[in-house]
Amino acid sequence: MTEPIQIVVADDHPLLREGVVLSLIESGGFAVMGQAGTAEEAVAKVEEHMPDIVLLDVSMPGSGLKAAGIISARFPAIKIVMLTISEADDDLLEALRAGARGYVLKGVSAAELIEVLQNVATGGSYVPPTLAARVLASMQGRGTREVPEAEALAPREAEILRLVATGRSNKEIARELDLQEKTVKHYMTNILQKLQVRNRVEAALKARDLGY
Repeated sequence: MTEPIQIVVADDHPLLREGVVLSLIESGGFAVMGQAGTAEEAVAKVEEHMPDIVLLDVSMPGSGLKAAGIISARFPAIKIVMLTISEADDDLLEALRAGARGYVLKGVSAAELIEVLQNVATGGSYVPPTLAARVLASMQGRGTREVPEAEALAPREAEILRLVATGRSNKEIARELDLQEKTVKHYMTNILQKLQVRNRVEAALKARDLGY
C-alpha cells in the first residue's frame, strides 16, 4: 500500500483551509500533519513535522512567498506549492525564485489541486498554462542569446523541451511523441540537469531564451 503524502496546509482563511484539508483527507492519499494561518506558523509547522509538501497561501500574514524562501533554504527536500488568487507575473516569478514547484490558483477544483500535489510529490511541477504562456510571451521581447547548454541537449531532449515550452504536461508529451510517461520523466530529469534549472517552468523559460 502506498504511503500517504505528508503535507502542511497554510492559509489565513480558516473556512478555505479547512475545506482543502477535508478534501485532502477524503482523497485517502494525504496525511495532513499540521495547519497554519501565518507565514511564521507555516515555517514552524514545517520544522516540527518535516512533511513531503507544504501548501502555502501567497498573501497570508507574513507573506507566503517569504515563508517559501525560508523553507526552501532550510529544508530543500520539502516541496513547496503556492495557493493563490494572484495571477500577477511578478508573484509567479517570485514564487519560482523562492523555490516553489507549483503555483495553483484558488479557483481550481479539489480534484485538480490533488492532482497537482500528487504530481509535485513525485518530482513534477505545475503552473497554470495561461500564466506560463503569458510569462513566456513576455520573455520574447528580451532577445535570445547563445547558451552552451543548448548544444548539450540530444535531439529528443530538444524536442521535449520545445513541447514543455508550450505548457504541455509529461502525459501530453508522452502521448504526442508515442513514448511512455516514465520515459518522458527520465528525459526531463536529464534536461533539468543540463540546463541547470530546478523545474519544468524554469526549463520552459530557458527554452524560450534559447530560441526554441
